[in-house]
Amino acid sequence: MTVPTSANRAYYNRYPFNVDGRGRTASATSTDYIKQLVEQVLFTAVGERVNRPTFGSGVNQLVFSPNSNELASATQLLVHGALQQWLGDLIHVESVVVRNEDSSLHVVVHYIIKRSQQRQSAEFTRES
Repeated sequence: MTVPTSANRAYYNRYPFNVDGRGRTASATSTDYIKQLVEQVLFTAVGERVNRPTFGSGVNQLVFSPNSNELASATQLLVHGALQQWLGDLIHVESVVVRNEDSSLHVVVHYIIKRSQQRQSAEFTRES
């Protein structure tokens, strides 16, 4: 959620929602906010959100899947498509790398923030 402030700067709530040391809603920079949006798209299962049943990529389910080159390629395309669909107005996805090792899932996303043209890289790991 974005709330305008008196200095005409955007205020972004941190994900997951929490309270900072002053007892206020924790905030995030625009770069951190976009990274948190990427994380939400990646690790939200399709059908998990009631009002947006097509939101997410369902990559969490891959933790228990057998490793194969075909599955990795299909997953990278799935994740790339989900990010373009849900965050296409904010970022341009350059590449997605998905690795399934033992009981861990590693996802690396390289993207460009459209507004600032900053190249970013975000790495996420989930344990089963």
